[in-house]
Amino acid sequence: MARNLNSLIVRAMIALTLLAFAVVYFGLTAYFFFIYEWLYPEFTEDDFLRTGDVVTLGLLLGIGISTVSLLGWILARRIVEPLKSVAGAARRVAEGDFSARASLRRGNFGEAGDLVDDFNQMAERLQRAEAELQYSNSAIAHELRTPLTILRGRLQGLLDGAFAPSAELYGRLIEHVDDLSAIVEELRTLALSNAGQLDLQSSRLDLAVEAEAALTSLEDQLGEAGIATSLDLRSAVTSGDRSRLRQAFVALLENCCRYAPHSTVNVETGVAGQQVFFRCTDTGPGLSDEARLRAFERFWRADESRGRSGGGSGLGLPIVKAIAQAHGGDAVILASDGPGLAVEIRLPVERLGTRIDRRP
Repeated sequence: MARNLNSLIVRAMIALTLLAFAVVYFGLTAYFFFIYEWLYPEFTEDDFLRTGDVVTLGLLLGIGISTVSLLGWILARRIVEPLKSVAGAARRVAEGDFSARASLRRGNFGEAGDLVDDFNQMAERLQRAEAELQYSNSAIAHELRTPLTILRGRLQGLLDGAFAPSAELYGRLIEHVDDLSAIVEELRTLALSNAGQLDLQSSRLDLAVEAEAALTSLEDQLGEAGIATSLDLRSAVTSGDRSRLRQAFVALLENCCRYAPHSTVNVETGVAGQQVFFRCTDTGPGLSDEARLRAFERFWRADESRGRSGGGSGLGLPIVKAIAQAHGGDAVILASDGPGLAVEIRLPVERLGTRIDRRP
């Protein structure tokens, strides 16, 4: 069982003091009351220390110092070992080896265990961040390459005369440009959120009103996807950025259009304790348990073979989570026994005088 370092040092010092006292006290007692009575019965107070006295006192002092040194060395080793382990692992992480972990032997004090655990958690997060960065760089290149290749091919065809200029062709080119702009804006939003610089213009709002506005803006898109909606919009007043929250609501509804067409989508708002919520539940195919854990990762799609035309950019849910966290809340996928997917945005209830500003 882990022990507190302060109490361990205090108890060790007390034990060392008592031990030194016991060695000196009982050693001198034995020396004067037994050895002197047997060896020097004629001893008087005027006698000086004999050679035996000096040797005996030296032996007692040596035994005491040796004992204290041994126990002190053991204690120091228990303190230094976890620090050396953390220092070695930190050096490997600094050199780029994010798989490095510190180790801890049994019997160390509690603070050493906390230090090692905290360091290992930090190293694990750095390793995940490095892997995510590498994956994101590859995914960004892939996401941008497709529309850029199409744009270049169309423009080259126009230049060579292979395509006849038409309003329809120009409309498609504009759509690809819009796709590029959307990716850039999504990446910008995530970058600002990660840097803590997502500027939110806070005002008092009702999630029920904002949810209804988001549904209205997507009415045609939901109809084309064959989605029927059911609403349970109860008042949920909070302080937040109106445009950012609508962006998050629209992203969840667009997810339903992509992944759960011809299903029923239930949209709810309300208050639960000290939080307000926006909940979007569909009756589509849903996600596996493993997919639920990865749903908020950048560029991740349930089906890796899908491109943008079928599966979006893979940034929708990460942006939803980033916006929710910027408001001091969170976005979660709710557990479900049946098919479908339920995503909930949770935000703090309105507090008078609260101004949301996540800039450092």
